[in-house]
Amino acid sequence: MVLKSFVEVEPESHFPLENLPYGVFKPEPGSVPRPGVAIGDYVLDLSALSSAGLFDGPLLKNSDCFNQPNLNKFVGLGRPAWKEARATLQKLLSATEPTLRDNAALRQIALLPMDKVQMLLPVAIGDYTDFFSSMHHAKNCGTIFRGPENPINLNWFHLPIAYHGRASSIVISGTDIMRPRGQGHPTGNSAPYFGPSRKLDFELEMAAIVGPGNELGTTVDVNEAADHIFGLVLMNDWSARDIQAWEYVPLGPFLGKSFGTTISPWIVTLDALEPFACEAPKQNPSPLTYLVEKTSRNYDISLEVLIKPSGQADSCVVTRSNFNHLYWTITQQLAHHTINGCNLRPGDLFGTGTISGPEPESYGCLLELTWNGQKPLSLGGTTRTFLEDGDEVTFFGYCQGNGYKVGFGRCSGKIVPAPQ
Repeated sequence: MVLKSFVEVEPESHFPLENLPYGVFKPEPGSVPRPGVAIGDYVLDLSALSSAGLFDGPLLKNSDCFNQPNLNKFVGLGRPAWKEARATLQKLLSATEPTLRDNAALRQIALLPMDKVQMLLPVAIGDYTDFFSSMHHAKNCGTIFRGPENPINLNWFHLPIAYHGRASSIVISGTDIMRPRGQGHPTGNSAPYFGPSRKLDFELEMAAIVGPGNELGTTVDVNEAADHIFGLVLMNDWSARDIQAWEYVPLGPFLGKSFGTTISPWIVTLDALEPFACEAPKQNPSPLTYLVEKTSRNYDISLEVLIKPSGQADSCVVTRSNFNHLYWTITQQLAHHTINGCNLRPGDLFGTGTISGPEPESYGCLLELTWNGQKPLSLGGTTRTFLEDGDEVTFFGYCQGNGYKVGFGRCSGKIVPAPQ
């Protein structure tokens, strides 16, 4: 049965009472950042509710976690506090609960139109790790660059491959992305190319926000890893394929990735995603013991990418994929990350890597969709092999419930020219 809020929520909204994702916003440009949750077309100011004494459960009653400029303190409290907050918010926003519904003065300061506020990064991201967890993406990339005989390296089937990304260049949806400059492969006997990237790409990813961390030298059991994950966001890990191809041997991605990564502003909690849990793909060979899960789960999250070409009014859908295509689960990713004693901290970000499905229309980046530029993509009267200046890329993601959606909003960015 669809939950009913006193706040009007359209059936197609990503933010019904079943969702209540967390973000950080400013009501006005000069305001202090504060945490909020999305409900319909509104943002609920959690600092206002906290100041009014409405978080009265045993774990949050005396906490100042909602009077912070980011969500790090709250996500670090752990699952019991998250569940208490969710239960409190669902009750306060219910159509049958008068506490907030009938308090006009509090509603006026606590419920703000979403289109009037400025969204910010929801957490202070201390560290960012990007995984490589889609088998279809790994196979396609390997085939493009190494041929079809042995497209996926042997180690890929035994551990979640990842690299340490650049946290400082993670930006919120709506931020322009400057075309990066760097080196590319030499032609013949000439020096390497240097200049603006000629193969700028999007990568359809999602990312996990770490909750409670672990002490240096300790590990997180794979079957307890979900308690260390607060929720998920959409993520576009923009990639300069030409820069990456020249630099990545032998140490992996660097300048081809670190110029910009875009995330959506709303963190959808694992509690909100729970009704959409589904069985993860069977892993063959079976992973080592520390990666074997009692229940191996993904989530049924529909994903969509649109490109609005420079100078055009309309966007074109270029791919549709699903989070359930991931081979390595987010809990396996977290457990593996700590197996050497690495300490995680609240607010750390884990990218899934590009999420590609088995069919060409479900590939998660232009590298795959155009087969490294060999098959131009038709976009409403124009074509693309890679992104051009002025192109705007937008991701959407949602779970379809019975009469409602649990969604992530939008994750978008526009390409602007490289500096002269």
